[in-house]
Amino acid sequence: MTAHGASREALAAARERLDALTDNTSVDAKQLADELASVTALFNREVSLRRVLTDPSQPGEAKAELAGRLLGGQVGGETADLVAGLVRSRWSQSRDLVDALEELTNLAELTGAQKSGALDDVEDELFRFGRIVASNTGLRSALTDRAASGGAKSELLRSLLGGRANEVTERLVERLVTAPRGRSLESGLESLSKLAADRRDRMVAVVTSAVPLSDQQKQRLGAVLAKVYGRQMHLNLDVDPEVLGGITVQVGDEIINGSIADRLEEAHRRMAS
Repeated sequence: MTAHGASREALAAARERLDALTDNTSVDAKQLADELASVTALFNREVSLRRVLTDPSQPGEAKAELAGRLLGGQVGGETADLVAGLVRSRWSQSRDLVDALEELTNLAELTGAQKSGALDDVEDELFRFGRIVASNTGLRSALTDRAASGGAKSELLRSLLGGRANEVTERLVERLVTAPRGRSLESGLESLSKLAADRRDRMVAVVTSAVPLSDQQKQRLGAVLAKVYGRQMHLNLDVDPEVLGGITVQVGDEIINGSIADRLEEAHRRMAS
């Protein structure tokens, strides 16, 4: 989610509340994510309700009470408290509230994966799935076909990922595919990958090499990039034979081209300067 002004502050506060909540080991992250996803769908569908709940002229407590009445008995106390905090906040535009709810849903899922030690697997699976979609136009068309039902898309995803990927990965991708909310599949997967990296305060480097890198090369490259950028780096690895004799590394909008030796040498020079 790219938030501005009041919405950025509201989202930051909501993420802090979510982190505090999920630090409690008794909280079921999957249930929390499922309930937040249901609220996301409700607020996305009911535009007039969303406008009322983000109306800056209405008292925050009144909006929180309204949300509580609407959701009473349908979600747990943790979800109700998170939603109440969201609607008390000020939002630059009503759609930002739904974007924030969706982000909290995904963060709850990723927190559950982190607690179970599966976050690395989820990151890798999201990346690999994105590469599969990018290389298979027929699959991409089927998953983004507006005429196809959500049930049909879910069934297709289950045939692709069922038993082959972590359950968190399956749920994240299924929600993205069945409720894209105007985003492309590629941008949605990229956003999920960035959220996953942020869980460990890590950046993502997309590394494309002509041949698979050895474990030693991966460790060395990851260490150098971490020193250059000042943050831990998660490497998403891809192989493309057309990258003759070297690699391409993309970190955010920055693309580094060249052979492994040349780029590592340059990175060392950058650190020394």
